Amino acid sequence: MTSIPSVEGKAATPSQSRLSRVVKLLGPGIIAVLSWLGAGDLITSSVAGANYGYAMMWVLAVSLLLRYLIVNIIARFQLCNNQGMTILQGYAQLHPVFAWFMLGYALIMGHLMNAYMIKGAGESLAMLLRIDYPLLCSMAVVLAVWMLVGRNIYSMIEGVMKALLAIMTLAFLALAVMSGPDVVGIVKGTIGFSIPADEGVHGAMLVAVSVIGAVAGSVANFVHPYVMRQKGWVGPQHKRVQRNDLLFAVFVGIVINLAIWIVGAEILRPNGIEVNTLADLGKALEMFFGPIGWYVFFIGVFATLFASISGKTTAFPMLITDALQHVQPKRRERYGKEFHKDPAHRWFMLFILVTPLVWSIPGMPDFVTLTIGVSALNIIGLPVISLGLLIMSNQKSLLSKEYRNNLFENVALAFATGLALWVAFQLGVDLFS
Repeated sequence: MTSIPSVEGKAATPSQSRLSRVVKLLGPGIIAVLSWLGAGDLITSSVAGANYGYAMMWVLAVSLLLRYLIVNIIARFQLCNNQGMTILQGYAQLHPVFAWFMLGYALIMGHLMNAYMIKGAGESLAMLLRIDYPLLCSMAVVLAVWMLVGRNIYSMIEGVMKALLAIMTLAFLALAVMSGPDVVGIVKGTIGFSIPADEGVHGAMLVAVSVIGAVAGSVANFVHPYVMRQKGWVGPQHKRVQRNDLLFAVFVGIVINLAIWIVGAEILRPNGIEVNTLADLGKALEMFFGPIGWYVFFIGVFATLFASISGKTTAFPMLITDALQHVQPKRRERYGKEFHKDPAHRWFMLFILVTPLVWSIPGMPDFVTLTIGVSALNIIGLPVISLGLLIMSNQKSLLSKEYRNNLFENVALAFATGLALWVAFQLGVDLFS
């Protein structure tokens, strides 16, 4: 983050000094929340609100709590283990199967997550340009990302995208407040712990699983420790600032997800609008803000998706390359700790970015269905991730007592493992029946 140059001859006031320190410290959390806030959160929260009101609000609350706990434990392990291990090294030292699992899981989910984001970005761009060629627009997005990622101009483009994302977020927040949310309904839904009867195209269990997968089980949660290392947070001395930074990021995520859910429950549901396409969700802003609301929505969605595609195309290959080098240790000896020096890293980038275009071909599942389906698939990895984390974050040989899990964290990880297995079983029963 660039700093603001001081005016020559004028000393900074104490308040300015404190503000500048805060701005410099906030970083990985902001990047994390931008990485998390993709089409998964946007679609799953709006579909849940539009189809089921606040009945499944507890799913979002549990998912956000689990996200904070899982990411915080991941970050604490990487900062505080006495061997200087990365989080992936922590998993790999438990058993080689964890490295193999993470290699395959990150490769598949990186492909699938970019699939619905590239498809959505193409559809958004086609809508904005008023042309009926979403596949061509998706190809243009892929080409633009490949040309921009890693280059000096990308930081400027990313800044513009974040600003557009902020405008759309503010529009949703304003609309959520203007709609007069049912606070009693939100509280009842948060403590209700019930799955309502199916409504609309997407069943209640599938929507619930997709919310949990998109939030708590997302492999994108592993992006945070890589960003921490780039920030220079590499030891126990950074534990406090990391936790506060993550709390801020999760708070922002709560506000945004809640606003989107409220819009679905208070605007779309009463008007009988189901979220089957991006245009359906855009109707909410158009109804209240007119044509400008339509443009704010689609420009914001395009910015969100473009930034997410760029972030995942940058971060996922690092995770995949790291896993590959644990499976094949000689690669790390040959290429060192700089992932981009490994030739496989570039091929992983191409795979993550180019192969998802196949899902944009006409006749493939629509954007909303693809988003919900892929988000639900995230649940497959949650038991392995939470169980492995439960074991290694209690290892006395790697962590001193003050950095090991407390009772609540152990219970939460055990609960996450059980919850993931239960919802996966219930989803399987629903699908086969």
